[in-house]
Amino acid sequence: MVSNLAVKAFIVNSKEELFIVKRSSDDVQNPGLWELPGGRLNVDESPFDGLKREVKEECGLDIEVLNALSVQFYEQFDGKKITMINFVCKSLNKEVVLSNEHSEFEWIPLVKTKSKLCKYFHKEVDLYKKFFK
Repeated sequence: MVSNLAVKAFIVNSKEELFIVKRSSDDVQNPGLWELPGGRLNVDESPFDGLKREVKEECGLDIEVLNALSVQFYEQFDGKKITMINFVCKSLNKEVVLSNEHSEFEWIPLVKTKSKLCKYFHKEVDLYKKFFK
């Protein structure tokens, strides 16, 4: 059973590139949307453990969760209210293996992220540049 709490990974490498993934075309909510990897937590799952699990399942990366970046609140298309915590992370490996949830991935320079990354995460890009660079 999943909770109403979601987590996303803002993964930045040493070249100041952000890891983003594209939702597959058969996604129910937002097909083709470029986003951050992550997802909903299981009931009683810690945000750190859940984020590590979600990123591993979605793209095969092992991550280290470094700092909380932001909290967002939104309503899904079915009316369910979700609280989402975004975390700054670093990847511990380089081999990406996408699940069927996503069709593509990219390491995109932070200076170009707003041209591709969905608008829901533009605030996180600004916060990262302000507090973590």
